[in-house]
Amino acid sequence: MKTNTKIAVSLTGVAILIVLAFIVIAIVQAQQSRPGAAVNPSTGLASTVREDSHRLAEAENSSVTVVEFLDFECEACGAAYPYLEEAREEFAGQVTFVMRYFPLPGHYNSKNAAIAVEAAAQQGALEAMYQRMFETQTEWGEQQESRAPLFRQFAEELGLDLKQYDADVADPATLERVESDFDDGRALGVSSTPTFFINDRMIELTSFADIRAAIEAELDR
Repeated sequence: MKTNTKIAVSLTGVAILIVLAFIVIAIVQAQQSRPGAAVNPSTGLASTVREDSHRLAEAENSSVTVVEFLDFECEACGAAYPYLEEAREEFAGQVTFVMRYFPLPGHYNSKNAAIAVEAAAQQGALEAMYQRMFETQTEWGEQQESRAPLFRQFAEELGLDLKQYDADVADPATLERVESDFDDGRALGVSSTPTFFINDRMIELTSFADIRAAIEAELDR
């Protein structure tokens, strides 16, 4: 009986090890299959821009690209917004400006806002909804209830097809598009918002005026 018990215990231990091995293999495969940030072949750095990344302004033959990972509910992003608008105007035709979603988990409506902007983008109203979100941030930010109905109201005010808007908001592909930006941000080392990259290099800000200085430095290279 003791021998049989020892054999049973041994078999149980082997079974546990086999299960654990399968779990480890599954985790490794999942991590390997998860897309990381693309690589910029000219710099060898992880690229901050994908083909489908949203360009708020695109300059032909531009040598400078500014990328912002943002959260529409983030007060610091709201504070940065007018500086970015000024920079877009000042450097029009010289600099490409790219917006990428990075809704922080601690903000109740940040993902709802990103989904609304993405749904608007699918009707060609990316910039209009992007601007509306920041211009009204104090009306809906920092609230612990869904503001999706308000965002739908914005869509109506912008003249969007509401039937199409509703379908796009409910489409899992819209959420996946938002989350793909978030995943890229994580892969690039983004942990807070706003985070800016200029030509794939993260810039450290002491003030928003540093954005303009960093752009000018790149243009002078």
